[in-house]
Amino acid sequence: MAFIVAILLIAVVLLTPFDTIARTQLFAAHMIQAVVLTTLCAPLLLAACPDWLLQPLVDQPIIRRVLQVLTSPLLASIIFNLTFLIWHAPGLYNFALKNGTLYHVEMLSFLLAALLNWWPLIGPLRELRRLSYPLQMAYAFFDGLPLDVFAFLLVYTGVVFYPSYAIPPQFIQWGYSAVADQTIAGAFLLIPGLVDLVVMSPLFFRWLAQIEQQAKLADQKRQEEEEAAEAARQAAEIATSETE
Repeated sequence: MAFIVAILLIAVVLLTPFDTIARTQLFAAHMIQAVVLTTLCAPLLLAACPDWLLQPLVDQPIIRRVLQVLTSPLLASIIFNLTFLIWHAPGLYNFALKNGTLYHVEMLSFLLAALLNWWPLIGPLRELRRLSYPLQMAYAFFDGLPLDVFAFLLVYTGVVFYPSYAIPPQFIQWGYSAVADQTIAGAFLLIPGLVDLVVMSPLFFRWLAQIEQQAKLADQKRQEEEEAAEAARQAAEIATSETE
């Protein structure tokens, strides 16, 4: 089900007139595309991927090593954030808007980088996810900070970074300017940061449950040791009494 939903979302944002609007008229529509691909489609695809599908590849030593490197939290975060920010450099992005193929390469790179970015949290194959719950929470928090900074720049600078967009005249009549378009796009880009906070909540409760389980196991082990020591003491006393 998760796979079907992800494919449908990809089709909606990339294979419908919405894609044309995102490339020619509204930067906010482009940001919706980016957020859907990176915040919804990527985790859905990972959630739908069974371990047995990737296990034959991971069993190959070279591929295993490459995946271990690419899915390491620090590198995965750097790859995703740099991919997103470099593509949105005004010169490169405005050039991509004029070339439909390059624009879709950009969108595909967002999705692929997001798959790596989500992997340390929900990726298949447990051996490639080695973070403890506290480190997962730290990863979710710090990973989104670069995009949050970019989002605040879009919202508060008041400078139009992407003048290539031709906003429809009816929008302009309603007071929808290029600055407003960019501000709304920045607001959409803040959504992944909110998703990170949502992701941190279950991780926190899982961590608490893990601590509680470890405490129970420690108590059980201590009780068993005390019972064993008591049994040994009683056996020693019986042996002493019999010798007397």
